Amino acid sequence: MSQVRTLQPKEAWDLIQGHPNALFIDTRSLMEHLFIGHPVGCIHIAWIDEPDWTINPEFATEVRRAILGGVGVGAPVVLICRSGVRSLEAAECLVQAGFRNIYNIADGFEGPLDDHHHRSTLGGWRYHDLPWEQS
Repeated sequence: MSQVRTLQPKEAWDLIQGHPNALFIDTRSLMEHLFIGHPVGCIHIAWIDEPDWTINPEFATEVRRAILGGVGVGAPVVLICRSGVRSLEAAECLVQAGFRNIYNIADGFEGPLDDHHHRSTLGGWRYHDLPWEQS
């Protein structure tokens, strides 16, 4: 059974607001983060990124560095991606690396595709009108 806890977007926002030391990570590619937008207050650590679209072998190390750089050991770590799939894979990697208190956001930033192949119409961070920005 997974040690990763899945939260709906509004639940994740409440958790982040209630824990100022929470580490909020956007695991999408850099281009998604910059051009599609990202939740306010998150940091970017890609799980899979261009140009080779391979898993970041330093992902757990980069997260550990971010924790030690200020948020503190034991702080909640909340992950988001486009639809909740990549961030769940990244969260499982963190659990295997010994991290605890790991959360994944269901439906991610943009949510699932609707019948017209559009995102942000059925679920996700933007659908729930939670704070986000573009670079």
